[in-house]
Amino acid sequence: MEVKARFSVAIIVLLTWLAVQAQDPLRFEKEVQTLTATDASVNRKELILFTGSSSIRLWPNLAQSFPKHNVLNRGFGGSEMQDLYYYRRALILNYKPKQIFIYEGDNDLNAGKTPDQILATADSLLIAIRKELPKTKIIFIAAKPSEARWHLKDKYLAFNSKLKEWTKSRKGVYFADVWTPMVDANGIMLPDLLMDDNLHMTEKGYVIWTTVLSRFL
Repeated sequence: MEVKARFSVAIIVLLTWLAVQAQDPLRFEKEVQTLTATDASVNRKELILFTGSSSIRLWPNLAQSFPKHNVLNRGFGGSEMQDLYYYRRALILNYKPKQIFIYEGDNDLNAGKTPDQILATADSLLIAIRKELPKTKIIFIAAKPSEARWHLKDKYLAFNSKLKEWTKSRKGVYFADVWTPMVDANGIMLPDLLMDDNLHMTEKGYVIWTTVLSRFL
């Protein structure tokens, strides 16, 4: 019994450590350092910043999607809203962008966070941005649909609905609905929008995003 008890304690300690590691923003420190290593060469004039998780990070040819604008990709894959809040100085504030597109919430929902928890962190992020960039236009991008996380569909739709309402009550903050154009009239995912992992987008998916987000430029 004593051996089993010790084993159980060891398992609990291990699981707790893994949970802490999964939430520790320092896991992105090297990636953020790599992203910001070329900051000295960044053109900050009329800068439009894209940041958030892998749907931003993996965007192919972001500059070609918005050729008439000075855009910068500062996405970091696997991130959650709290991670972006932690790295707000390095990935947002230092650039003083005139416009910010943010995609977070997808990984949060998959990790078990509630829409209200995500929005509470988004509110903290918004307050931090507004202190230094009061006139910057901020667009929060809806969580996208994916077959890999289709079992969370209702939770995603609830989050998107709350995110939309949240942006309406904040000045200079907007909601970009990328969910609706990625599904058909019956609410089913359109074909060929996702890679083989059924989570990340193909170029066809990014064409839809480009159309949606261009309306805010």
